[in-house]
Amino acid sequence: MDITRELDTRGLNCPLPILKAKKTLAEMSAGQTLKIIATDPGSMRDFQAFAKQTGNELLEQVASGDEFTIVLRRR
Repeated sequence: MDITRELDTRGLNCPLPILKAKKTLAEMSAGQTLKIIATDPGSMRDFQAFAKQTGNELLEQVASGDEFTIVLRRR
């Protein structure tokens, strides 16, 4: 998968990962991809809702130990 930008939100709790992702996506062009690395256990659920509300495409969600990787495609 071709990742355009990566955002490290490890150690941040809700709503900061979402807010930082929203800001980063606003700086990106349509079709570009953003990989987010988070440690907040609610991140998986939060980014599902975020994608649905904003129209950005949720491409991937992976849990690996205490870390969560989310990939979004900018609408």
